[in-house]
Amino acid sequence: MTAQTPAVRLRRAAFIGALCAGLAVAGTGCGAEKKDPDKGTNGVGKLAADKIEGQAKAAATAAHSVHLAGTLVTGGKTFTLDMRLKADGGSGEVKSAEDTFQLLRVGEQLYLKASAAFWGKSDSAGKLGDKYVKVPEGDPSYKQFRGFTDMHVLLDGLLGLQGKLSKGAYTTVGHTRAVPVSADAGKGGKLSVSLEGTPYPLLMERAGGAGRVELSEWGKPFPLEAPAQDQTVDYGSQLPTTKDGKGTAPGASPAPSKSTGQGGQGGQGSGPKS
Repeated sequence: MTAQTPAVRLRRAAFIGALCAGLAVAGTGCGAEKKDPDKGTNGVGKLAADKIEGQAKAAATAAHSVHLAGTLVTGGKTFTLDMRLKADGGSGEVKSAEDTFQLLRVGEQLYLKASAAFWGKSDSAGKLGDKYVKVPEGDPSYKQFRGFTDMHVLLDGLLGLQGKLSKGAYTTVGHTRAVPVSADAGKGGKLSVSLEGTPYPLLMERAGGAGRVELSEWGKPFPLEAPAQDQTVDYGSQLPTTKDGKGTAPGASPAPSKSTGQGGQGGQGSGPKS
């Protein structure tokens, strides 16, 4: 047998080392170490499904603000939400097939902006299309519209799984790694929880296909101020009649909340305050 020179042995060792490195990248042989899926995470994925849900709810309850965006289905209607919320108010947009509402709440003062078509039977409809209208607390629609701007009311209604919980394979929501928790194999809803930093809820897919909402910008501050006086109309204790001759509240509330109230019968306002 011909003896191998040191140079040959070194070349062969280098070749085998390179081959094993390539195979390791492909996930095979040569002593490659198994990757730890929880490395670099917050560790919540190691918990049981009910514990993950509990931590997500606790994180949401403790948060100072959140951005909700997605769709909700209720009363046979689909609504689109894009709301930024915090403890003392919120702002954003709610859309249905018929109407688009801009909502703003600062403390307990609620403002509503809707299209001129929404105010169709109001004597002042033409003046309201680009204005915020103050919603008086005594008006029947106040509780319903306020629910869209209440962070904890919306979160309480959204973050509910119905049935036996199980966790799934790790996934991503946007650019963030997450662990999904499903109820009854998804029939009772699915909640995806962040594996990075605080275990915030990132995506809620509601039971029965009743909507899909992304939750982001947890704890991120945003400005919340009342609109300028020249952009505001005040009708006093009662809002003007809408296009259907009734109050302002939509026919079915998209808010998945404990808030109550359908739009009551509203009479003509006496005119805005100066």
